[in-house]
Amino acid sequence: MDYFQMTAPCGLDCFNCHFYLARENEEVRAAVEKMSEEYNVPVEIMLCKGCRHHDGKIPLQKHLFGDSHRCAAYECSKIKEVDFCGDCDEFPCDNLHPYADRAAELPHNMKVFNLCLINRMGLENWAKSKALNVRETYFTKPWTLSER
Repeated sequence: MDYFQMTAPCGLDCFNCHFYLARENEEVRAAVEKMSEEYNVPVEIMLCKGCRHHDGKIPLQKHLFGDSHRCAAYECSKIKEVDFCGDCDEFPCDNLHPYADRAAELPHNMKVFNLCLINRMGLENWAKSKALNVRETYFTKPWTLSER
């Protein structure tokens, strides 16, 4: 696995995303097909190869927001010539701002945490030992400020 190619500049772990995994995993694909029917979006548009592969223009985002939609964090990382937003002198910035809107569905609120872990652990170690746990905690654990 090319973890660099499959980790977005903003720190999202594309290699753990169901829109990526559905390309080869039948169980995950069934869930994406169900979402496809629910939201009336063709499965082919929902499937993704990661934002680096799509040059920041994810097919589903293009479908929902139009061809001109671009990810601000992706564009900024290209302009500043950094591999990850965490490598930037201005990290963290408003391009990584967490949002409450659809937080239970979209993994964007874990970007800064992932970037800090990548800086501390290194990309490969984070990808192999921590990224999936961060995603699972984000989507399945109740919100809390205490340890569990």
